Amino acid sequence: MIRSGPGSDLGGLDALMTEVMRDTGASIGLLYLFPPGDEVLWLTLVSGASPRVAAPWARAPLGLSSPIVDAVQQRNPVWLGSQGDMSSRYPQLGIVVPYDFMLAAWPVASGGRVWGGIALLWPVRHPPRLRPRDNEAMSVFCRKAAEALERAHDRGQPLLPPPEPLPLPVAPGRTDPARATAALRFTERLPVGCCELDLDGKVTFVNPAGADLVGVAPPDLMGNYPWEVLHWLNGPVCEDHYRYAVITRRSTSFIAVRPPDTQLLFELYPGGSGISVHITADGGQAGGPPGGHETSLERVTSQKAAAEGEAIGAMGLYHLTHMSAVLAEAVGVQDVVDLAGDQIVPGFGPQGLIILIVEEGRLHAIGQRGYSTEFIDRIDGAPLTFHSPATRALATDAPSFFPTFDDFLRDYPDAPRYQNRSAWAFLPLTASGRPIGSLTLSYDQPRSFPPAERAILTSLAGLIAQALDRARLYDAKHALARALQTSLLPRTLPQVAGLEVAARYLPADRGTDIGGDFYDLVRGRTTVTAAIGDVQGHNTAAAALMGQVRTAVHAHANADTPPGELLGRTNVLLADLDPGLFTSCLIIRLDLAHHRVHLASAGHPPALLRHPGGATEVLRVPPGLLLGVEPDGEYPTTEIALPPGSVLALYTDGLVEVPGTDIDDITDDLALRLGRDQSPDLDQLADALIRHAEQSAPRLDDIALLLLRREAGT
Repeated sequence: MIRSGPGSDLGGLDALMTEVMRDTGASIGLLYLFPPGDEVLWLTLVSGASPRVAAPWARAPLGLSSPIVDAVQQRNPVWLGSQGDMSSRYPQLGIVVPYDFMLAAWPVASGGRVWGGIALLWPVRHPPRLRPRDNEAMSVFCRKAAEALERAHDRGQPLLPPPEPLPLPVAPGRTDPARATAALRFTERLPVGCCELDLDGKVTFVNPAGADLVGVAPPDLMGNYPWEVLHWLNGPVCEDHYRYAVITRRSTSFIAVRPPDTQLLFELYPGGSGISVHITADGGQAGGPPGGHETSLERVTSQKAAAEGEAIGAMGLYHLTHMSAVLAEAVGVQDVVDLAGDQIVPGFGPQGLIILIVEEGRLHAIGQRGYSTEFIDRIDGAPLTFHSPATRALATDAPSFFPTFDDFLRDYPDAPRYQNRSAWAFLPLTASGRPIGSLTLSYDQPRSFPPAERAILTSLAGLIAQALDRARLYDAKHALARALQTSLLPRTLPQVAGLEVAARYLPADRGTDIGGDFYDLVRGRTTVTAAIGDVQGHNTAAAALMGQVRTAVHAHANADTPPGELLGRTNVLLADLDPGLFTSCLIIRLDLAHHRVHLASAGHPPALLRHPGGATEVLRVPPGLLLGVEPDGEYPTTEIALPPGSVLALYTDGLVEVPGTDIDDITDDLALRLGRDQSPDLDQLADALIRHAEQSAPRLDDIALLLLRREAGT
């Protein structure tokens, strides 16, 4: 359940946020929290900027790399000292925020739980590194915030993020009435325009000269966005400069043309409570746009806006650019659905979203936000012949917009209405000229849908359609590859008296290619042989070789062939086949009657042995060469004791590979974890080891795991 409304109980987090902003001198602060059971960070508090500016980042999925996500997942601070750092490490964000600033992101965590994270921004005048006092202030904030969140959780009253981020109010300064009156009279006497915008971009003050220069009475400007009242400012230029000033806290300027031909120079001076704007009619050279040098494009854009009466704003363009960058990273259909839902609702303003795709002549809902399950069930599976705005958008390949409920009711009197939704956009999803589905957006209030917004939403639907088309192809290839891989692994493992067995196989997080990891358990005439291996590569050739290696190992193990000899014979086979690929393999032969184990390795990660008392050791036996390297390779066999109650763990390198970390250190850590987990159930132990690997780092390789336990008393 998510709290709603500006009165949401923040348990003192707002006061802590105010303190850390003051102590660090940060210009903007963003606090993120996890809703219960969600893997998406929700923006909860915004300080020093409008939530509207931060709307593209109101949701931060853990699968999408960003400074706050990396800080939370790695439980370490992230520091970006310039826009160059942002662009190189997070290019999808660098495109959308092409400004120079500094950023620090810290996790809010206590014990084994991460509650969320905080990101602070500074202007470039900040020192190139975090100062000790900044580190101390952020550390104190994270500790106190985690304690507050933990206390609330323990009381059964968790602090939950609101549906929309809450702006942290600007602390009012002391006002001297006499000075305020004098300042007002001073501005009224000035022959140049003076104007103030709050952090949201709305006009809070304008002097008579300013109102005369822009040609609008002061009451018509107050409380409104200037680019919405002054249509000749309703291009990307004015809004972009406002956004630049808020984010960077640096002054900027631009020239706009008030129809028919009056050039006005706008100079913006930002601060912590808003932006002071200086307006003159001299038409001199502006200080430059956020890019720093060109003004002719701004003049053309302003003139075009004046001619058309309405243009696409900078926020809309940035939201669209952000969506394009985000969807480019989506892999499967569910990725697209989750990213679209998490980004569109906060970024583009609808209260509801439904994505429908065509399957077997019907429209099926594959994702939604802002609707009940019961309502989605009513519309799911509708035939393409059904009369509805979604099927019409699909059939005509044209969007439909309904600014009011009366407009909707006139065309579709029998269509269901969810709660008090009062405006709708139904957009076709078309990829490569083929209709693949439709996108429904709904709003609680009537909405005019001006031409610029319609263009933005239509482009948005096009981006989603292309991403869905790619994702469906990926999912189909992925399913085929995994089905083939599964068919090459043993369906079941034999039951052996006195031996417990658990096996797991997990594909990598990304990629449609087939891995070469395999495992097997073979019951011979007098012994039991366990095998695990990894063929080089992730393709059909690797899978085919894996099948051949496993068949060869299985055949030799059936005859109770000693491990070293088994690897030698398999190596000769691979040399004869000359596949151009190498294979690591570990063979363990268990003599249960005599409590002995013989093992040999062909360049494979070492097995782990947990003794009955809980002590563990890494069985680093003398390794031979990888199979297929040299036809005359030798594979020495090592013999060890296997007391009743002992556990052997065999695995592939995907379980112990973490980029930038020594594999021996990870292996030793795995051994310690194996020793600490005394679960009597071997399946639970296998799940725990896999879960630990998943939580430690993104899985870049497949994982195979085979656990064997010699039953006590046998």
